[in-house]
Amino acid sequence: MKLSQFKFKLPDESIALHPTKYRDESRLMVLHRKTGEIEHRVFKDVLEYFDDKDVFIFNDTKVFPARLYGNKEKTGARIEVFLLRELNEELRLWDVLVDPARKIRIGNKLYFGDDDSMVAEVIDNTTSRGRTLRFLYDGPHDEFKKALYALGETPIPRSIVNRDVEPEDEERFQSIFANKEGAVTAPTANLHFSRELMKRMEIKGIDFAFVTLHAGLGNFRDIDVEDLTKHKTDSEQMIVDSKAVSMVNGAKEKGRNVCAVGTTTMRAIESTVSTDGRLKEYDGWTNKFIFPPYDFTVANSLISNFHMPFSTLLMIVAAFGGYDQVMAAYDVALKEGYRFGTYGDAMLIID
Repeated sequence: MKLSQFKFKLPDESIALHPTKYRDESRLMVLHRKTGEIEHRVFKDVLEYFDDKDVFIFNDTKVFPARLYGNKEKTGARIEVFLLRELNEELRLWDVLVDPARKIRIGNKLYFGDDDSMVAEVIDNTTSRGRTLRFLYDGPHDEFKKALYALGETPIPRSIVNRDVEPEDEERFQSIFANKEGAVTAPTANLHFSRELMKRMEIKGIDFAFVTLHAGLGNFRDIDVEDLTKHKTDSEQMIVDSKAVSMVNGAKEKGRNVCAVGTTTMRAIESTVSTDGRLKEYDGWTNKFIFPPYDFTVANSLISNFHMPFSTLLMIVAAFGGYDQVMAAYDVALKEGYRFGTYGDAMLIID
């Protein structure tokens, strides 16, 4: 497959700038893989397609307030700092992106907060935009993290939601079951699940498995090669524990449906699977890149949002649902007024 095959015209008005009033009342397109049939539903209708002892696999990562604004020493220039991950807890080292990058050199100090209470020093250049910062903080680590996060804001992706962060984002940019801190962007398919919907699913007998994949900015980074086999994705930390393994493998052995909620979940489970299609425990990193054609071995259904042109997320969906069918479904979605992006509508792909 080539990058250019994932091009389509996405009008600005098709990108959702705000979430729906209720999590489970976004629109839902249902694509049947075997027939190509498309249904138009409301998201809370999703439980009608699953039965007792089917399994939904969710990503329980939690977004932290990764976007900070500081000032450069001497000049006072305003610098945006995007926290990516902590490299060393004891030394307070963080991998970050800075903007504008041209103004930041090794040895520069940055000051954060109204009273400049947080100070960081640039100690390494890793990429054109990337830097390693050492935060100069003497207190306990828990106290440091609390102070650092208090300075940050919810990292709504500007390339997708082109507006200022609002109070509602603090809640709606997290799933209701997010509890493992480490993501810099939300796994968007999870955002459609309300407590009421999950209770109804539970009453119906549907089981919930949780894996963790800390979604990074690589999900939105531009691909700069036409030949997709030459693209390299950023590594992301992930955990699949014994409880999830037991639940998913047990359901597969009994012929039950297994639904991956979101492309991050799909990447996680496909990153740790045995040759006979069984899920395995894993605690580490993955840089797995999925694009058509690809043989999936764990889940037989997928829930995903409607994604941007050329995105790796669209490629995963196309690999699962079939390239021609998914691209045709996206055409239908545009004509029918579905909303795209982080706060957009959802697609369920089933057999």
